[in-house]
Amino acid sequence: MKEEHILLPLINSAFQPGHCLETVQAMENISEREIAMGEYYYFSGRPEEAAKEMEPYLASADTGLRLAACLVYAFANLATDKIHLARHALTEMKKTFADINASEDAPPELKAMSSFVSVTSAVLLHMPVEEEPASEPGLMNLLPPGLRFFYSYVLAHFAYLQGDYGRSIGIAQTALAFEPELYPIPTVYLRLVTVMDYMGLKDSGKAKEQMLLAWEIARPDGLIEAFGEHHGLLGGVLEATLKKDWPEDFKRIIGITYSFSSGWRKVHNPDTGDDVASNLTTTEFAIAMLTARGWTYQEIGSHMGISINTVKFHMGAVIGKLGIEKKSELKKYMLR
Repeated sequence: MKEEHILLPLINSAFQPGHCLETVQAMENISEREIAMGEYYYFSGRPEEAAKEMEPYLASADTGLRLAACLVYAFANLATDKIHLARHALTEMKKTFADINASEDAPPELKAMSSFVSVTSAVLLHMPVEEEPASEPGLMNLLPPGLRFFYSYVLAHFAYLQGDYGRSIGIAQTALAFEPELYPIPTVYLRLVTVMDYMGLKDSGKAKEQMLLAWEIARPDGLIEAFGEHHGLLGGVLEATLKKDWPEDFKRIIGITYSFSSGWRKVHNPDTGDDVASNLTTTEFAIAMLTARGWTYQEIGSHMGISINTVKFHMGAVIGKLGIEKKSELKKYMLR
């Protein structure tokens, strides 16, 4: 049976900044409008409302609606520390993915949607992927435009996790160059992955440029969730660009960082055997990440706009909290 609904209608929506909620409310299909409303709640940092909006669709007979609900519901419950509910949704996604792959009658579009959800959830949780993310046109061409752009972000994020920063930048910039209309949510995520890449390459200037471009698109609609999600990978760029000029927004983003990171680690650490640090402040974590990547205290201070003594003070706290003796031991507690 042909699926009637777009997988994630808000991610797939083109609109001008400042018109996100208006775009959702204008959707004629009730189910898509409700799914999109859940997306809006999630991306604007309101996970409790997102989970509530998605819950009725977790057992939907429509596979597209069910997959969308499970994906958003899982991440929303990570952000509210309801790990058992997040795990339940992730398990349901895996079951659906397995059922679709095992079916000889499943249409290609449905298989594409299922692969999209499976790979996206695994990559963003930094989990092993069950299938190598596909960069060839096959899967991409079966997705609607906005999801293709978001999947480009997933591919770029995967390349980033492999340490291939140049390739990640190339994927993201190619997607942005060929974006016929502005799809704000995928665009924000694509800009943020390039921030991560440029910080990996120690190009603080370009990282800050990309951050401000992402912020320009996200701020009018309050789409701040992505900034909180990515904080640990952004290497202090949030502190360097947003903290002074948008202090209230920055506080909300940091609040998202703490809540999302706590849930993320509770799923990621035991499932992968890693031990990503959970007891550091966001500033301590950013400084520790940069130190682990070989940045000097002077470079960190210059990048974050703080003194070398302040950097040393924070690193002293990091070493004490982690119970380590050498900076070389930091890597095992940091994100990739």
